[in-house]
Amino acid sequence: MNKIRIELLDIVALTVDLPEYNLYRGQVGAAVELLAGGAAFEVEFSDAYGGLRLRSGRTYESIGLRPEQIMVLHFEPASPDSVRSMVTV
Repeated sequence: MNKIRIELLDIVALTVDLPEYNLYRGQVGAAVELLAGGAAFEVEFSDAYGGLRLRSGRTYESIGLRPEQIMVLHFEPASPDSVRSMVTV
């Protein structure tokens, strides 16, 4: 169960496949609207940055999703006390 609170404009990734919408686990979108009092979210999926055209991506799907269908992506350590370490394989 997703215990992290999802906020508007959070960057999220799908945790499930939705082939009927041509969306698959791992695809990244943005939570753009709260639905059903926060019980669901409108998530917008856009293509990548427009490169030489200097424009933002174009939306290719916008769909209502439940919190358990998405996860918030984090770009910083979860805790300020986290110590970075190198992982080798």
